[in-house]
Amino acid sequence: MTERPLLGAAMSTRDLAGLQDFILSENRDLELQDFIEAAVLNGDWKPLADEARRLLAGHKGRLGIHGPFWGLNIATPDPDVRAIVTRRMLQGLEVCEYLGATQMVIHSPYTTWDFNNLDNFPDRAAYARVLENCHAAMAEPVRRAAEIGVTMVVENIEDKDPDIRRILADSFDTPAMAVSLDTGHAHYAHGSTGAPTVDYYVRRAGNRLEHVHLQDADGHADRHWCIGEGTIRWRQLFRALGELSSSPRLILELRDKSEILRSVAYLRDLGLAR
Repeated sequence: MTERPLLGAAMSTRDLAGLQDFILSENRDLELQDFIEAAVLNGDWKPLADEARRLLAGHKGRLGIHGPFWGLNIATPDPDVRAIVTRRMLQGLEVCEYLGATQMVIHSPYTTWDFNNLDNFPDRAAYARVLENCHAAMAEPVRRAAEIGVTMVVENIEDKDPDIRRILADSFDTPAMAVSLDTGHAHYAHGSTGAPTVDYYVRRAGNRLEHVHLQDADGHADRHWCIGEGTIRWRQLFRALGELSSSPRLILELRDKSEILRSVAYLRDLGLAR
């Protein structure tokens, strides 16, 4: 990574209309978050995608989307539910292909319960079962992602083990699967479940880390606060990011999109990003 990496942001197309200059003026990375709902993916989403393309005319930054996740577990053992998971992921990839997006965020299947219970079974059988279920649901989407040049990045949700998503991504043996880190989720896991600190998640992912959701939090809940309002150690986090050569997309994912510019200013004033 460069010494002062360029920050991107996550937002809806509606938000993009008001932040168009912020994204286009420096060709910042963008993650569109309109396409997470089943109702959108099952409906006529192309007019929405066309509006995003209109607003992004001339954009040369990296474009991604947040894939569907509500009610979906990519490690579900139920074959009927698995068919829905596979279908939703393929729908998300269809959006990526239409938009020219090269990355899609998906959610980790691992829970806090898993951390405390997967070792209940001999020969790591429970770990293997999760991977088998993931491959059953995701084999077709992973093949399709590789065909259209999209990388699916697995975001930590409840993950207490900072290695486990890298192991999952590596099990597919393709650049079409990589690792995402959400700083607020990791900080929640550290503060509430005894997980390592956020910078450890970066180092344990190493160059398999290709996407980061930047949000501040207090270690108690998933806050998505403006950077600087919580208790994440940003200098330590960016020090770890600076050790990578994978150039992960650094995406501000804030609940209040009006705080994006203030978050950029905060990290710029610290000399960490721009």
